[in-house]
Parts: sequence; structure tokens; C-alpha cells
Amino acid sequence: MLRVGVITQTHGIRGEVKIYPTTDDPKRFDSLKKVYMDYTKKGVRGVMEQNLYELEIESVKYFKQFVILKFKGIDNINDIEMYKHMDLYVTREDAVPLEEGEFYIADLIGLDVIDDTGKKIGVLKDVLQTGANDVYIVTGNENVGNKELMLPKIDECVRDINLEEKTITVHIMKGLLDL
Repeated sequence: MLRVGVITQTHGIRGEVKIYPTTDDPKRFDSLKKVYMDYTKKGVRGVMEQNLYELEIESVKYFKQFVILKFKGIDNINDIEMYKHMDLYVTREDAVPLEEGEFYIADLIGLDVIDDTGKKIGVLKDVLQTGANDVYIVTGNENVGNKELMLPKIDECVRDINLEEKTITVHIMKGLLDL
């Protein structure tokens, strides 16, 4: 499942909601027929239970940076109010196809990060999307002084991403390990 948006608030009284899109192309909602809402709750003994609820999209509109969605069968503000701040997901089958050299962030998290000499330096923890270029946040190991590294996703630094080997090969540019 890939997250495509977050319900921020209701819109009007007929069950519509404002969605903050977390996808590169908000217009992708035009072609979606359904999404899945994650309403995770605390279960027995505090264990989190993930529940995905399928919602069929009835209509799509756009307002500023938001997507306004209307779901089939939800026709009243009271029926949707409780779902504010819930994440919306699509299956991989409904995901936007990637171009050559593009990856879903979810597929990168947890990959081993190795330097260009083959030495493991840590694990990818997160990806910051800054606008100019992504920044890979790496939980470093003893080879880099157990520091958290912030590596820019530029060709000079990130040399290769291999999902099959579960590795990201990087070149540690001068100054990246300095405090």
C-alpha cells in the first residue's frame, strides 16, 4: 500500500473531505476509483491493529493545494467527521507507474547504505523531500562514528540503488561527515 493523501477536514455538509495529497501528482485522483483509509486503533493489551477500509470515490474537485473528495455512501458531514486526519492509501496496482530510475520511498526505507568501497555505513531511515532534491537520512554505524547522516540525492553522492540486493551505494563527499 502506498499513501496518497491525508484527510485534513470536512468540506461542506454533504460528506466531502479536503485531502492533503502526499503524491507527486495530485491530478492522479482523477483516475482513481477507490482508496483505502487506515484507521489504526489500539487493541488488546495496547497492540496496534491496522484496519484498512475501502472507500469508493464518487467525485473529485480541486481547491488550492487540496483535493476535495466525495465517497459513495457518505452523504453527511456527521458520517465523515470522525475520519479527519486519517491516511489514504492505494494498492501498488493503482499506483502511478514509475519511470526508469525512480523508486517509491517505501521501497527504499530500511535498505543498507554502503560507500563506494563496499563498506556498510548504515541504514536508510527516511527521505526528506526538499523540492530541490531529496535528502536521504541514514542511521550511521560505527564506520561513520554512529552519526545520523544527511545525504543529498544527487548523482555525485548517491551512485546506485539496487532493490534486489537491498543496497544504496553512496560516495561520501568531503564535508558530509563533519559536524
